[in-house]
Parts: sequence; structure tokens; C-alpha cells
Amino acid sequence: MGLLLLLTSTLLFSYLKITSVDLSVEPSDEVSRGTNVTLRCKGKVLTSRMDALIRVYTISKDDVVIYNKTTSSSEDFLYHLPEARVSNNGKYRCRMHMMGEEMGSQAVRLSVTGMSTPILQLSKAIVTEGEAVNATCLAPGETGSILFNFYDGSKDIDKMGQSSNPVMFRPKGVGDHVIRCSYSVFVMPDKFSSPQSNAVNLTVKVLTISPQDNVYEGDALKITCSVNDSMKDYPDALLLLSQGDTLLNSGNTFVHANWIVQATGPELNVVCRLYVRSAEKVAMKTVSVTELFSVPILQMSPSEVFQGDSIRLTCTSRILSYDKLGGEPLIYRLESLTDNMTQANGIFVFKAKKIDFNYTCTVVAKGIKKKSNVLAINPKVPVSAPKISVHGSAILGKELNISCLSETGTPPITYTLWKNNKQDNTVVVQEFHKPAMFTVLVSEPEQLHEYFCRASNGNREPELSDKLRTAVIVPMTKAYLMVLPTSGDISEGHSVTLICSFTGTPPVTVGWYRESDSNSLNLTTTKINTTSYTFILSKKHSDKYYCKAQNRANFVESNRVELEVGMAKWKKLLISGTVILVVSSLVMMGCVLFIRSRRGRHTYSPPETQASHVFR
Repeated sequence: MGLLLLLTSTLLFSYLKITSVDLSVEPSDEVSRGTNVTLRCKGKVLTSRMDALIRVYTISKDDVVIYNKTTSSSEDFLYHLPEARVSNNGKYRCRMHMMGEEMGSQAVRLSVTGMSTPILQLSKAIVTEGEAVNATCLAPGETGSILFNFYDGSKDIDKMGQSSNPVMFRPKGVGDHVIRCSYSVFVMPDKFSSPQSNAVNLTVKVLTISPQDNVYEGDALKITCSVNDSMKDYPDALLLLSQGDTLLNSGNTFVHANWIVQATGPELNVVCRLYVRSAEKVAMKTVSVTELFSVPILQMSPSEVFQGDSIRLTCTSRILSYDKLGGEPLIYRLESLTDNMTQANGIFVFKAKKIDFNYTCTVVAKGIKKKSNVLAINPKVPVSAPKISVHGSAILGKELNISCLSETGTPPITYTLWKNNKQDNTVVVQEFHKPAMFTVLVSEPEQLHEYFCRASNGNREPELSDKLRTAVIVPMTKAYLMVLPTSGDISEGHSVTLICSFTGTPPVTVGWYRESDSNSLNLTTTKINTTSYTFILSKKHSDKYYCKAQNRANFVESNRVELEVGMAKWKKLLISGTVILVVSSLVMMGCVLFIRSRRGRHTYSPPETQASHVFR
């Protein structure tokens, strides 16, 4: 009860109120670049509580929160800005939150003056007219949103960079250029601009080519490459003029070449290289070149050929500059000559070889020679007449796989199965010596003789197989067991014949069985629809008998026939004689006993009886 009263009194009499929040800047709200600045946030609280209270401080710049801090200390909260930059300029506020109470300070403006001098770097110091240069402007130590500006002398270069620094530009005009840069730091809505960077000299040298317009293959070009006069102080300088891998001329500070254009593409790239000790400078110039005639195209007709077929190769240049050619004919040649070939005006006709071969053609005019791409010719081997056969046994009422295979022929080969001149199915085989497999249902015994297949691997007449020749196995449908003799004496010592009749395609394996024993009495194979088994009877042969008939399709069991084996005749006679003898003996014994009994009655009569008998 006392603890409850204490808790209630604590809740009733605890009190907290934030009375003020002040923000100050140290050492001053106006500092120079690189000064370590501290923002001091002091909050005053009126409370009756004695325990440590949790305070949450929030620092914002231009109304954007930049820092949060939770602490139980009652000391002033300090936020540090080490080595202040102009990007730190702005209005700062501090806000304190405590147990549902919240209060913010007045805004304090921080002003930082001074910016670092930018540093300019160029990727090249000497370039050819029209060549691009990469320029990098550095603002050491600066932060924030920065925009860079580049200048060529007193003129602005139409390139500015932020995170994309460096930028690429092309100096305008031949000679020396003085390149500078500057940058601006944006602290919205204000912008702070830096001084200009160091100056970097850029020299633009000259590489001249004439003419530059209406240049055709085979034309003569005048090419000149030189460097500025300052390079004359280097006697070991080497200037090389080249086109591709061809060296046109060389010198110290000036080179000149009269050169016949041999370019086979739409552009001609001329390169001038300057070597001074271990340094290398490169100038390039591109001249558009019109083809005198296009690279020839070698085509085959027909597009598919078989060994021994006639082939027609056509070599043509589709683009011709008739005015420049001036009526000079184009000379076509086939580089891979073939026996018995006829040719005229870029058309070559010959018989296809039995092996694969590669062909190219060339066109020559006005000293310009051009070669076509390689044309690979792969003559196909015609298909041979396919052979048709079956896989496994053909069983009436079941599915069967029919195989169709050509021994020779270049794949892919299209195999088609026909039935009575009606197309049944088609299979395309992509591999050598692989048969096409067709699945059919055998519904009639003579059905398979109606099937044949044909094979084709191109634009030739298909090859046909013979008709399918195979026997259809009719499954076993029933079996019947008959016993001979059908009547009369079936007894021990006599022979009995079990005859098994059945329906189904031979050869048929027949077995005879009795119900009391799973082992067969006899097995035989026959090519007819009936067979028999004969054996001598004994008393133990009394049982039910049946037969099983099996061919390559299935097996069936016959009906059951019961045999009751009787006793042999001699046994019956022996038993009858014995019975008669026993009966006769018994009768005789009875008669003897009877007679004896009668005699005894007369011999031993009592005296009274005799006397009375006499008396009467």
C-alpha cells in the first residue's frame, strides 16, 4: 500500500518544461575556408525530476535535417564542421525533444569564404586539327554540387562537366591554344565561383590531304604532314606518314607523299606519327573514298547440287563507277580452277566434284584487285533406294515399328511411309546411317504388304523401297483338349491319347498338364494346329488334364478333362475268383457242419425218446 502511494505521488508532482533552445556558431558565423566550425546547441529545462532525462537533438540546414543525436547528458550538444567549405554555407537550426516536449532554436546563418584554385589536366599537348582532347578540371578539397567550365583563351568551350568530368572537346583552328578551367559550387539559391585554373598550352598541328572530295579508288593523293617550328630544335625527331601498314614517307619535321589510293572500304585513314626520344604523338585524318567497283560476290546456281551435277558460279561486282572506269572491262577470275570448266563474263560452269571444295573469285580493273568471300561447295550424295523392314515381331492387333533406311545419302533425308499409294507419315533424319522409324497398328494379317517407303534428300526424284514383306503373327485365341478313347475301358495298363487343338500362327509350343502338378507332362513344337500326347495309364493318373498352346504373341489354356482310371481286368478276375472261392469254401463248410449236426442228433438220442418211438 505504501509503494502504491509513493508511485502515485511521484506521477502527480513530477514536472518538465523546455524553457529555451539556443544555437550559436564558434568561433564565428563568418569564417574563411578551412576553419574548424562548431555549432553549439544549448537547451534549458525546468523539471522536478531528479533522474537523468533523455534528450533528442536535431540539426537542420536550410530546413533539411542533416543530423540526429539521442543523449542523457545535460551538457550542451556540439555539432562539428571540420575544415569548413563554401558548401557548408546556409541557415542552421537546432531542435530539442524531451518527454513529449519539443522546442527549436532561431536560425543562424554560417558564411564561409574562399575556394581552392582549380587544376587543369589535358590528355594531349599536341593534336591534329579536328582531333578530340580529354580535359580534366580538379577542385581540390571542395564538396557539394560542383559545375566545371572550360575556356580556350578568352572564349568559353561549349563543354561543362559535373560527375562526368573529364570532358572531351575539339580545339578549333591550327596553332597554339591556351586552355583554362574554373568551377562553381551551388548552395541554393546561391552560387560561388572559383578563380581560374592554371593555363595549359595545346598545339594543333596540320595533316593535309588533297584532294579531299570526289576521291575514287585508283586516284593519286597528295599528302603532307608537318609540325610547328618549335620541333626544329630536335634534330633526332622522326616523322612517319603511313596508311594502314604501308609506310608512305618519313622525315624530321615535314613529309610529303604522292600516293595511289588502294583503299577497299568507304574510308581511307592516313596516320602521321611523330617520335621524339621515347615520346610518340599521333595525328590521323580520314578521307571518304568512292569504290571504283564493289567487292565481288560469288554465287552458286542451283543452290543445292549433287555429285556430278552441273554447277554454275557467277562472280559479279554490283556497284560500278562507269565514268571512272571509262569503258575498261572488268576481268573476272576463279582462283580454284576445275577441269572441263567453261567461263565467260564472270560465269563459270563445271561438274560438281565428289568432295567438298572452297572457291573464290577476283575482279581486276585499273590496277585495283578485289577478292570475293570464300564460297564453300558441298556436293550432296544422292540417296539410295531405301530398305523397309520391321523391328521385332508383327502381331495382329498390336503396334509395330517399321524401319526405313537408305544405305547412302547426305542428310537430312526425308523418309515418307506410304500405304496403298496414300501417304501415311513423314520423318526427317539428320544423321548418317540412321533409320526412320514409323509406328503402325496391325489390324489385318495382310495389311503390312501394303506398306512401302520413299526417301529424298533434295530436289531429285525420291527413291522408293520394295513393299514390306513380313509375316503377321495371329495371337492364340483358343485351345481344345480331347481324350481318346472317348468311351470304353479307361483302366490301368491301357494307353490314352490327349489331343490338343488350337487357333494361332505357328510355330506353336504345346504342353500337357494335370491340375495336381505344375510341371508339364510333355512339351512339343508344331507347325500345324493340332498335336497329341499318348501315355500308359496307371491308377495315379486319375486327375483333371489340360493343354497350353503358345506362339510368339501369347498363350492360351484349353478346357479341363477329367480322367478316372479303372482297375485292370486281371485284377478284377483275380478278385472275383477269390471271392467265389471264399464263398464256395464257406458254403461247403456250412454243409459239412449241417450234416454233422444231423448225424449227431440220431446217435445220441435219450433213452426215453427211443423207447417211446418204439412204442408207437
